[in-house]
Amino acid sequence: MEEYTFLRQLADSWALLAMFAFFMGIVFWALRPGSTPVHEDIANIPFRHDDKPAPVSGEPATD
Repeated sequence: MEEYTFLRQLADSWALLAMFAFFMGIVFWALRPGSTPVHEDIANIPFRHDDKPAPVSGEPATD
């Protein structure tokens, strides 16, 4: 039972702290000032072929 108690205490303290730090790192990475152009580019993906629809998968592209 000592192993269970040790793993339970580890999960309640250090693992929780590590997961929180990982989550905050992802949030700060996504919201960093230099990522704005990347997010705008990704947000505009559906509108890239506004004048000419993208070809259906499996069909050759016609120009």
